[in-house]
Amino acid sequence: MKPNPLRSVCAGLLASVLGLVPAPAAPLDQVDLTVSGGAKAVRALIEGNSLLWARRRAPQSAAVDVFADAQADYARLIAALYDAGYYSAVISIRLDGREAADIAPLDAPAEVRRADLRIDPGPRFTFSQASLAPLAPGTELPEGFASGKPASSGMIRQAAEAAIIGWRERGHAKAAIASADLTANHNAATLAALVDLEPGPKLRFGDLTISGNDRMRANRIRKIAGLTPGTPFTGSALEAAESRLLRTGIFSAVTIEEAASATPEGLLPLSLSLQETAPRRYSFGLELSSRDGVNLNGEWLHRNLWGGGERFSLGFAISNLTPSLAGTDYSARIGLERPASPFPGTTGGVFFDLESLDEPDFTQQSGSFGLNFAHVFSPELSADLGLSFAYSSGTDALGAYAHRSLSLPLGLTWDRRDQPNDATRRFLIDLEAKPFLGFGATENGLRMTFDARGYAGLGPERRLVLAARLQGGAILGASPLGAPRDELFYSGGGGTVRGQPYQSLGITQVTPGGTLETGGTGFLAASLEARVRISPSFGAIAFVDVGTVGAPGTRGSHAGAGIGLRYQTGFGPVRVDLAVPLGGAAGGGPLVYVGLGQAF
Repeated sequence: MKPNPLRSVCAGLLASVLGLVPAPAAPLDQVDLTVSGGAKAVRALIEGNSLLWARRRAPQSAAVDVFADAQADYARLIAALYDAGYYSAVISIRLDGREAADIAPLDAPAEVRRADLRIDPGPRFTFSQASLAPLAPGTELPEGFASGKPASSGMIRQAAEAAIIGWRERGHAKAAIASADLTANHNAATLAALVDLEPGPKLRFGDLTISGNDRMRANRIRKIAGLTPGTPFTGSALEAAESRLLRTGIFSAVTIEEAASATPEGLLPLSLSLQETAPRRYSFGLELSSRDGVNLNGEWLHRNLWGGGERFSLGFAISNLTPSLAGTDYSARIGLERPASPFPGTTGGVFFDLESLDEPDFTQQSGSFGLNFAHVFSPELSADLGLSFAYSSGTDALGAYAHRSLSLPLGLTWDRRDQPNDATRRFLIDLEAKPFLGFGATENGLRMTFDARGYAGLGPERRLVLAARLQGGAILGASPLGAPRDELFYSGGGGTVRGQPYQSLGITQVTPGGTLETGGTGFLAASLEARVRISPSFGAIAFVDVGTVGAPGTRGSHAGAGIGLRYQTGFGPVRVDLAVPLGGAAGGGPLVYVGLGQAF
């Protein structure tokens, strides 16, 4: 039978009152669920929304709690069935054989041993009419909101939200539903949904009132938000402003509220509420490899150095501690960034880097400094542009060398992954073009790289994820001896080919002065993983990696494969991978990799 709303409200109030009086918990021996027609989707819907069904895991339950859950389930299940398009459902909830809806609140049972839920969903309704008008130009409604499609109440809400968003993008900030005529024909199992919209006037942004900024200057907040008074209103501009403010790291919460009404001039005032976080942050990273050693990195960051959102950072990295093939590498970085410089979505910065490399085929000390600008076009698309000068000096098999270059790197990132540290859907594409001007013995050239990653989740709840990665690069115009040494390409290690030692694959360059092992001017690597979630906390993977490095007239390749375990934490999975080489000159035994986050 269908619920009596008044009786449900009374029962809820009584349950709240009685809940103040301790009552002994009695065993709830059995909770049964019967769904007419045997539809698995409907049964799963009921199981996911029923409070009584969830209580089967906690059999020691006070009768008043069971009674309150039964009363609440009528409304919860009706709403869930409506949302799925079932408008003729009949719901029966019996407590020890008595229909819960027929039990007076003052006659609540003192003990409940058995609960029976019987659901007859009836036919699934379809839309006989589906109309939303008027629509802003260019508005696309969900495909499911159309005649003949399942008449989900959730689909009606989605369509109405899409229509309102369409008007808000055209400047009509107060667009709303004027009326909604929903008529169900139970004989034909159809629903006619006729929704009228009221776009309201076209508005512009008004004054922005700011609160909660204890350390951040209001003028800098307005610059980052970019909501200039007098500019046309759009909903996406509000979302972008919130994202930019959160991206600074200065605020833990950002809320923008619109005034109830606009001014006579068509300006809509806004109020911005902020909650600042701690200005300083410390971070530390650790990665282990049985052959490549230990990699450490850390950073100290001040998020708001002078009250204008300036981010000052000191970072370090130490690689290949206790290695077998090469020495230890060190690097340090000092950086200063400023959001909204010069545009609201652009972060400008300066940096100074120092590095010491002790590789199998060379040792090198280098330094670089420069400018960089990063612009965020949308949550998925960003670009960066820089100008830097680099100097390096070192020794290799041919003796001492030195490189000086001025470069102009340009990068573009399109990131549509659902989760950066543990993606299960969509893709990431990262591109960079870096022209460089050489001085002295350094040649001019162009260094280009790409990194493409794709993910596909399969099966229930995407328990199986297939992940693929293709990365590569090329240096044009400069030879292996004329290009800066740290711009050349190598393969091997956790970031390219697991099972092969770190940077074990390069090229052999024959020169009048002798033979030199060095990096190549071309690189290509591919990885394929199958990730299986065994439980909410544990997962397992199998993977294979291949890589190739070359230069004009020479090329080499190698491969590796292995298995791994994943342990889920609140900030990404901990990974442990065991890999063996499949081919290539390096050979060797199994290698173990430990780190935080998926390999890619």
